[in-house]
Formats: sequence, C-alpha cells, structure tokens
Amino acid sequence: MRTRKILAVVMDGLGDRAVKELHWKTPLQAANRPNLNWFAEHGATGIVDMISPGVRPGSDTSHLAILGYDPYQVYTGRGPIEAAGIGLMGEKGDVAFRCNFATVDPELNVIDRRAGRIKEPDTTALVESLSGMSLDGVDIVVREATEHRAVLLLKGRGLSAKVTDVDPHAEAHIHEAQALEHEAKKTAKVVNHFVRRSYELLDQHPVNTRRRKEGKPPANILLPRGAGIFPDIQTFQERYGMTGACVAGVSLIKGICRLCGLDVVEAKGATGGLDTDMVSKAMTAVRLMETYDFVLMNVKAADIASHDMDPSLKVKVIERLDEMAGVLRERLPKDAVIAFLADHCTPIELGDHSGDPVPLIIYCQGMVSDTNARYDEGSCAHGGLGRLRGKDVLPILIDKAGRSEKFGA
Repeated sequence: MRTRKILAVVMDGLGDRAVKELHWKTPLQAANRPNLNWFAEHGATGIVDMISPGVRPGSDTSHLAILGYDPYQVYTGRGPIEAAGIGLMGEKGDVAFRCNFATVDPELNVIDRRAGRIKEPDTTALVESLSGMSLDGVDIVVREATEHRAVLLLKGRGLSAKVTDVDPHAEAHIHEAQALEHEAKKTAKVVNHFVRRSYELLDQHPVNTRRRKEGKPPANILLPRGAGIFPDIQTFQERYGMTGACVAGVSLIKGICRLCGLDVVEAKGATGGLDTDMVSKAMTAVRLMETYDFVLMNVKAADIASHDMDPSLKVKVIERLDEMAGVLRERLPKDAVIAFLADHCTPIELGDHSGDPVPLIIYCQGMVSDTNARYDEGSCAHGGLGRLRGKDVLPILIDKAGRSEKFGA
C-alpha cells in the first residue's frame, strides 16, 4: 500500500459556546467558512475531548495528545516546554522554570510583575549578568524569552521539580520556594539562593540605572514559576516511524514539538499573534510535506480573540482561517491526509480555556464522508467519527495514510 503524507492543522482556541452578541451562535457558526465546510462535506467529522470529557486542557497537554502521547504519562510541567521553545534543551533530570523579570522594592515586595514589559535589548544585557553561575553545586543557565520573560535551567544531581513558585502572581511580597517533598529541599534552596542573587546583581545594573533615570521601572529581580523536570519522551519518529515537522509562531508549541523530536520550521511573517501570516504558514506546511511524513501547523489567532473576549474579532479571524483552508485545498498533494481541529475551546464568555469538546474534520481521497456538511461545534457532534479523545486522532490519521501496523494475524 502506498503511504500518504499527513497534515494536522491546529486552530488554537477555535472552539466556543453560543454567544449572545452573535444571536446565540458560536463564532464558527456565525463566520463565513466555505472552505472549511467543503472539507467537512467531503470528509468525516466528529468532536474531540483533548484529555477527557470536562477536563480543561492547556495548550501544552492538548498538543501532546494531538501528537499521540498520553499527557498523564509524559507531561512534567510548563518549565521544560518553555525552555525547549526557545531552543534551550536540557537533559533528563534537569529542572526548568518559566520566569518574569519583575520590579521589587528593597523589601522584595513586587511592584510590577513585568517590569514595565521590558524587552530586548535590555533583557539581553540583564541575562548576560545572570548566566554562568554555579550555586550549591548546581549549574545555572538563564536565557531570555519574549519581552519580560526568561527561562531558568538548573543542571545537577538530585534535583526535583516539586517546589512551589517564587512568583506571587500578584503585587505582593515574593514567595520563598518551598519543597513539596523531601527530595526537593536542595532544589528549593538553590532557587531561593538564585532569586536573592538575581536581586543583588540586577538592582544596580547599568540597564536599571538608566531605566530609573528614564522614569521606567527597573527589572531588578527574576521570579521563577512553573517548575518542571525535563522528561524522557520517546521521539515521534521512534514512536511512529515517521519524520515530523512543526510550523508555529508560539514558543510553547515549538517547545512541545522539540521535546517530541519534531523539527521546528519558521514561516516568513508567521508570528504567534493576531497579525500572523496564515497563508505563509500554509505554504510552508505544504512545502514541508515534500520531505516530511507528518506536519503539524498551529495558528494562534482565534485563541487571542477569545482571551480578549471579542466575538466579532474571533469571527474575522475564523474567516481568515477559512481563506487559509482554501489555500490548502488548492495546494495540498492530492493523496494527503489532513485534519482540521482545535487544541481546546476558549469560550468568549470565559476568556479562558474550557473542558468543551472541539470540532474535528479528517479528509483524504477515498474518505467515506458522513451526512454533515458544516464545520462547527454542533454540526460536528453529529459526524461519523463520533466523540474521540485527543490521543485517538493521530492513530486514525496514520491508518488513513496507510501507515498503521496490523494488530493480530
């Protein structure tokens, strides 16, 4: 049997609930979406609980599920994903944290968790002053991320991610990292030592001296949160015998894919924001299918509109997504297998993720289509694929691509 290439199009935060401003339709139902409807009509549809019914997935755990992994078995926390997202790959047993550059007073009360949304080149100079140290026998690595964010990586023996956040997540006195298990006492000690040292090094740093003169808040401390130990994950190619690539603008998604062994490829103009060039992402994904067996493409914009609780903006984003689907309809290899889905629902009414299922299309030549011809939450609930878990989607795609192994004789 000839094998086919697979493309998974993840429209981040696409799913929703009925919205009063849209006459009790979801943004998908309210949007003009002829191309997505075409794929629904000629493919098969269903709905997906990314983790399980009623569980609110993060973008990290949901993408693990889309890649066929059980998040309960391999997810170890946000820190290592953020590190991998900026290209900082630790080894098994290393512990990583997400961090904010923040502004604190001399008593270490947080005045601004984002230090006036400081960004490079200021953060570049500050990170340089924190890198290369060793504390209590543990090597410290600090890398800047986007804007006021950074990543802290601890490398050494006997580390544990079972420690609490230093970041108070509010304008309050910073917390001390606390060990949640006996084995984490060393890690908590190192983190607290590092935070104190970061204040000593940054408070009178020339960058912050200048910022104070300019009336800007100094970025005089680094506050870690979201500890996670670098996982030992079987690579995507080892697991499925397929080469894989990712096209995404969000560092979190890049990090998940790097941890799973997918190659991360940048698309021109493709950011993680509302202004991302969706057509460029689509064209890059099509090009990658010439050399890779599997491509995952993430588009973040719908999720941003939902977090902003803006229904009309989300409708406009969906119509841009439909135009992108039109490009794929024209350009995809004729024998490709494609899935359109969301990683989670982000209802306008909540401005945050929910546990609702997301709509799914699977399309390929020779597909037995169902009676549904529309791509939206309610219509797909009647589709022939039924109600699936996130980790069930990839095996279906693999089978449609002629790549599955027979179970039994």
